[in-house]
Amino acid sequence: MTAALLAEKVVMSRLLSNQRVAKQLARTIVCFSHLRWDFVFQRPQHLLTRAAEHYDVWYFEEPVFQSSNHPALRFKMDPSGVHVATPLLPEGMDRKETAKAQRHLVRQLMAQVASPSTIGWYYTPMALVFSDDVIFDTCVYDNMDELSTFAGAPPEIVELENLLFSRADVVFTGGQSLYEAKRGRHANIHFVPSSIDASHFGKARVSVRPEPVDQRCVSRPRIGFFGVIDERMDLGLVSALAQLRPSWHFMMIGPVAKIDPSALPQAPNVHWLGPKQYGELPEYLAGWDVGFMPFALNPATRFISPTKTPEFLAAGVPVVSTPIQDVINPYGRLGLVEIAGEPARFADNIEMLLHRDRGHWVERVDAHLAANSWDLTWQRMDRLIWRAATARANSDREAAEYASV
Repeated sequence: MTAALLAEKVVMSRLLSNQRVAKQLARTIVCFSHLRWDFVFQRPQHLLTRAAEHYDVWYFEEPVFQSSNHPALRFKMDPSGVHVATPLLPEGMDRKETAKAQRHLVRQLMAQVASPSTIGWYYTPMALVFSDDVIFDTCVYDNMDELSTFAGAPPEIVELENLLFSRADVVFTGGQSLYEAKRGRHANIHFVPSSIDASHFGKARVSVRPEPVDQRCVSRPRIGFFGVIDERMDLGLVSALAQLRPSWHFMMIGPVAKIDPSALPQAPNVHWLGPKQYGELPEYLAGWDVGFMPFALNPATRFISPTKTPEFLAAGVPVVSTPIQDVINPYGRLGLVEIAGEPARFADNIEMLLHRDRGHWVERVDAHLAANSWDLTWQRMDRLIWRAATARANSDREAAEYASV
């Protein structure tokens, strides 16, 4: 056999081997998340609903405690095709008992997953407490937040994240600052910013539907916020703005979490409208004159990259934000978002936006958002996951071949 023929045979053998590997790669995703599927439609929902077009997706969420004797899994099929698995646990369980029960339910779930190989997708390292014995063919860590800085974070979360980094085949971060903080901890880590469903939020620009009932009777100007209302919000700033501009009305949309609802500022011009469905948001934003993001500057916001930033822009609503690093860069740097800290300057910036012509601003917004979509983001992540899965499968095969020699 000539050298050329031998080389061709080796190439063909590798090609056929890679094809076999590709056929064996996972078409199932099992996701572990600290966020309830129906809580707020955000990064996990955007990505996994798109993944469900090509993968069998199972979403294992936080448990619900109820008066029952035995742990159980409740399954629900989301219209997107995502299977939502909710652990139902007896009330009164301590943390050790909770972890043991969830471990049992994870095994039950994995027995139902009809796939020769599976991707394990983590949003929280804490899920390793009850899933560390599951060996996934590919492990993904989508690090959307620095959970160790959040209120009530378990002390072991840092150690568990180290373990998750050691197991992950690919790591994504949702913000630039988070990527910069963690880029040295993994060889295959990528900054993948949260994106925008421009056509959805763009409905706010052309809305002709009647205004929502709970907003209809509120006079203008209206300054709005939507998102989770928790320890990341500067309630003092909201209160100060309401006092500085009593003729402005502040529309606050979102669930209240981890803070006492009685601590929310109460004033005639502050309107707490509660949580809304994702599909309803453009109807509310269509009636806002300016958006605002009154985030506190504390450890919990050090690495946040608010998804609502491009959502405000796609809706055609100019916005003022406190100086959050991932808002300053790129949005503040490009002049798409106004940045302010103390209340008086914040109010002045809102005042300026109320009277500014938006034509040129909208053109620059649309140019920036044109290459930023959840569809493109998912396609990029899927390619990176596929490469990681292929590399791991090839590595495992080569290791097996070496051991058999």
